[in-house]
Order: sequence, then C-alpha cells, then structure tokens
Amino acid sequence: MDGARLAVGVEHLKRWGLEVEVMPSVLAGHDRFRYLAADDKARAEDLRNAWLDQRFAAVFCARGGYGVQRMLEYVDPDELVAVPKWFVGFSDITALHEPLNARGLVTVHGPMAAAVEQLGNDVGRERLRALLFEPETVTDLLAPVGARTVVDGVAEGPLRGGNLALLASSIGTPTYAPPAGVVVLEDVNEEGYRADRLLTQLLRAGWFELVTGLVVGDFSEADAGIGDVIRERLEPLGVPMVEGAAVGHEALNLAVPLGLPVRLDATAATLTPGALAGS
Repeated sequence: MDGARLAVGVEHLKRWGLEVEVMPSVLAGHDRFRYLAADDKARAEDLRNAWLDQRFAAVFCARGGYGVQRMLEYVDPDELVAVPKWFVGFSDITALHEPLNARGLVTVHGPMAAAVEQLGNDVGRERLRALLFEPETVTDLLAPVGARTVVDGVAEGPLRGGNLALLASSIGTPTYAPPAGVVVLEDVNEEGYRADRLLTQLLRAGWFELVTGLVVGDFSEADAGIGDVIRERLEPLGVPMVEGAAVGHEALNLAVPLGLPVRLDATAATLTPGALAGS
C-alpha cells in the first residue's frame, strides 16, 4: 500500500467533512507476500472492528489488487448487514460486495480511499460525494458520459455485479450469490480469450438465469477485440444491454449503488436509481 497516495486520498475525504481513521492493517504489510496488505485474519478483524464501531458511518476500502477472497472465511456477512452502513470499493472488493448485496445491503461500487485523488476529473469525485451525501441528485447512473445501446429494451431489478474475474471465481464458494436483476460488469488486464473463459464459466453455471439487464463497463488494458467477445457471449441472452459505461479501472470511474433497485432503459442508455436510504 502506497502510504503517500492514501494520505492524499484521506485529505480529500476530510474536505468533505469526514473524520477519517486508518485501520492498523492497511499499512502493515505481509511478512511473505507483498501483494497482500496484511495477514488475512488481521484484515478481517479490522473490517469487523470498523464496521461494528458506532463512531463510523462508512467503511472505505483503501485499495484493491488481490486478497479479499483470502479473508472471507473470517468475515460474517450476516453480522455486518445487521449494522447497515456505507461500504465503498471496487475491483477486488467485489468479493465483499457480492455476499453483502445478496443479503439486501446497498453498497457503493466506486473509487477507494487511495484512488479518490487520482480520479481523472472532478466528475468522478463529485459522483461519489453525491451518492454519499446527496443521493437524490443522482438521477442517471450512466451520466454524464453515457453508454451505447447493444440490445434495446427496459429492465428493472436490484443492481448487482462488479469485477468479472472475482464474480467467476466465487462459483462453488460459500459466498457465491447469483444475481436477480440488472448486472454491471467490469475488469482490467483481461485479454479476449480470458474474458471469454470467465463469461463462459458464468454462463455454464447459470449465473445469468435471473439477470434482467446488462451494463458493460470498462474492460481496461485489454486487447482491441474484447468488446466483440463480450457481445458474442452476452447478446444471445436477449436482455436489454448497454456497453461503454464509465464504471471500472479508467480515470473516470463513476460510483454506482450495488444492491439498489434500478431501471435500465437500454434504448435510451440510461440507468435510473431507486431511492437510497436516507434520501
């Protein structure tokens, strides 16, 4: 974890009027694997302590990468959902969004603390701030960048999904939770054949059986043909579908509320949120 990047991100959060406390494991490091922030149990304990502490209204993940799946055996999603609060993160954090959303909690798929200062412009920062403080002002989750229609039609249901690789790798695990509603998908560093394999795995597992609509976000740092792969795999589902949503690993990463009922008008390429708690 880059402590300097995190410090700048924390300062941005403080400018929103938030009091921020960084939990011990965020900068602890792992004694064997540099790609892990800390020991699995220590990270899970910090998550639980922060979540159950009544002083905190929200839990922001510091950054993504890899490691959330390793700590899931030490996390009780039912215990966390019983104490509702904002939870923010994306990419690897999909492994936590999935079981929390499946239990009815609305979470925020969006920039993490160490990335808030790196958003490509003020649009991404403002979206995250608005979802947290003024959710009634967010009327189209795909705006202002917009998306492109792939399959016409209208779909409704809770918004679910996140990182394609994490969703596929949860199949067969205790936190596997196929969605029923509108799904958003994104990923990074996946070549066409790997995205094909991940989507095919989800298709064969019946993951899309109750999906009513599809929002394809950014597939960053991928080969030029990945869009064709995604359309070839998903268009036959016949559900309303858009692509090119600014959700994922690009500089502009629009925060979206996972678990919230939404209305996807794929013909108009809009995604309208239902009422957020407290709005």
